[in-house]
Amino acid sequence: MQSSTKYLGLSPENGNPVEVSVEAGRITGVSPAEGVKPTQWIAPGMIDIQVNGFAGVDYNSPDTPLDEISRSIEVQRATGVTRFFPTVITGSHENICGSLKNLAKARRELANGESMICFHVEGPWICGEDGPRGAHPRQHVRPATVEEFKAFQDAAEGHIRLITIAPETPGAIPVIEHMVKEGVVVSIGHTGAAREDVHNAIAAGATMSTHLGNGAHSVIPRHNNYIHAQMASDELWAGLIVDGIHLPPDFVKIAVRAKGLDHIILVTDAAPPAGCEPGIFHFGHLEVELTADQCIRLTDSGRLAGSALSMDRGLENLMKFTGLSLRDALEAGTVNAAKSCRLETRLGFLQPGDSADLILFDYDPETQAVTVRETVVGA
Repeated sequence: MQSSTKYLGLSPENGNPVEVSVEAGRITGVSPAEGVKPTQWIAPGMIDIQVNGFAGVDYNSPDTPLDEISRSIEVQRATGVTRFFPTVITGSHENICGSLKNLAKARRELANGESMICFHVEGPWICGEDGPRGAHPRQHVRPATVEEFKAFQDAAEGHIRLITIAPETPGAIPVIEHMVKEGVVVSIGHTGAAREDVHNAIAAGATMSTHLGNGAHSVIPRHNNYIHAQMASDELWAGLIVDGIHLPPDFVKIAVRAKGLDHIILVTDAAPPAGCEPGIFHFGHLEVELTADQCIRLTDSGRLAGSALSMDRGLENLMKFTGLSLRDALEAGTVNAAKSCRLETRLGFLQPGDSADLILFDYDPETQAVTVRETVVGA
């Protein structure tokens, strides 16, 4: 009979000590811990649904070595991430398929590959205009087709769970309908949509907004605009990059109020330089610079090109910007991510029968500082 492992920590639910018993990668019990006073906190492992790369490793290249992908997974685990969606952005058909094939091989063969629970394809079916396009290469922006979706999913060995699309682009709505029928979560993003386009996408089955407030024109109509249309739509979950660079604190607070605590998702949109020292890096076919103030920008235009954020720092910022409790902020990076992407495995919770994805961490209520001490990845 396999013995269980026990983890002690303070519960974000109420601050009381709890003992979590784990056996064969599953939580077998959660009970009050009597007679002990742990200083560390315990919570479900965080889930990041938008990671373009990390620790200098690029997920947008068919040639990225598997051992480098494995190393990037370990670096992310040290920030409290137990599962994540490697994200492939706009590129040629060949590059996207090649990158997805490489990621699928890594997921299948690496000992820690199970952390890449699903894949996110962000582009190429986006708005080609400056602003909404962000750092995505204009020459590879194109209309969506069912045939290309099928090719992407085949290359990914069926692991694509999330796709970002601009609903106003030619042919987008029927492709959204098809992808939803295939079990893919469709997210509105990198868009210049009219309000009606947003509503049409929702009617077709879209249920999310990709990094709401970013991938947008620098000037939009005061009232009739795609950001307000998405904020006002209760059907949509909203991903937020809470690094203090992509969004100001006031916008984050407004988004949390508009969407509600149960419909916000903490994401990093991390690019390959995340977790590295400042310098020049490659991101797909793009050259980017990580600056001393933790901005990642295209070297040729200065446009933002993903973030250098980690989930533990995002958790801190979410509390600082909004006044949310540790419990509520954690939900944005755990259970909300799991629910929004309809993950079959029980993730983001801390109940018997759930996957034993856990983090133990120090937390200072005065400064909202979070320091991850141990990350456990379950079945």
